[in-house]
Amino acid sequence: MDDTITANKAIELAREGVGLLWTGDYQNARELLKAISRRLDRKPRVGSQKSPLGPSEIFSQHRIQLGIKAQITGQIFILLSKDFEITLRRGQDVKEACQEVIGEIDEPVVMPLKVLLALVSAHEWRKKKIRVKHLPQPITPYFGVFSPVRGEYLDLIVQMTNSKFQKMAFDIGVGTGVLSILLTQKGYQHIIGTDIEPRAIACAQENIKNYGLEDRISVIQADIFPQGRADLIVCNPPWIPAIPSSPIEWAIFDPESQFLKKFLAGLKDHLQEDGQAWLIISDIAEHLQLRSREELMTWIKDAGLKLEKKVDVVPKHPKVQDTEDTLHFAREKELTSLWVLKQD
Repeated sequence: MDDTITANKAIELAREGVGLLWTGDYQNARELLKAISRRLDRKPRVGSQKSPLGPSEIFSQHRIQLGIKAQITGQIFILLSKDFEITLRRGQDVKEACQEVIGEIDEPVVMPLKVLLALVSAHEWRKKKIRVKHLPQPITPYFGVFSPVRGEYLDLIVQMTNSKFQKMAFDIGVGTGVLSILLTQKGYQHIIGTDIEPRAIACAQENIKNYGLEDRISVIQADIFPQGRADLIVCNPPWIPAIPSSPIEWAIFDPESQFLKKFLAGLKDHLQEDGQAWLIISDIAEHLQLRSREELMTWIKDAGLKLEKKVDVVPKHPKVQDTEDTLHFAREKELTSLWVLKQD
């Protein structure tokens, strides 16, 4: 496939499951991908729906459309040499970006163009680093590790009054390590961060090292909890009970709330007698009618826990203001909350 193909023709072939290996100008391949995305993002014509849809149906349809888009845009491929060189006209230098994630390879590799562009984007973010609210120096993000792009949950942590116990804290789902670093500023002497993803562990460890906090924060690979008990357990779990369509979406989507329920059920066995758990979660799942407040309260009670207090903040990310967003009806009512839980 080369520069002569149109976006419509590429979409037609991709819908049929045909993989399209690009042999033309590299920059034109990037423009083709943008054109395909624009066509797939077009809103349906007014009146095309036969009946109004409820919130959960709108969300389901939205996820289906995103899945279709991901499948189609993933059908455009680029050939890279064993040295990660693009031999096409106006090819981009992607060697360092690829090696950071993939490592060394012994033979040429064919890669979806959108994956390659994601690697390059992550590489640029890693070089530039990202500024995070309430932290004095930037954080180094990693490819495939969810970055703290929404800062309102950090506001909730900062405004919390410390409990009288400030020795041991667990940070469940450590990610970039931002919450663990923030907890040291609140006086916690030792924090254990856990994550199931090796890249998240490596990312957190690099950021912790950059802050010189290796003696206070340790990071281990674990499904949820480390061994032992803590005075404070903090968790910012996936907020939406739905099936992820890519690895990084596991930070957003939690099928049937399995992670959330497992976290709540295990708290009592890992909290000190007078300890607290800080559950940071949005109520967007409630506005999408994917999970009710009553269900969440039942899981808390069944886990032998009680809600001591709840602190809310209104999100300010760009999608809240985007009235064209399919899920705007839910986002405009969304609250992010910190639930303080204790043993009942």
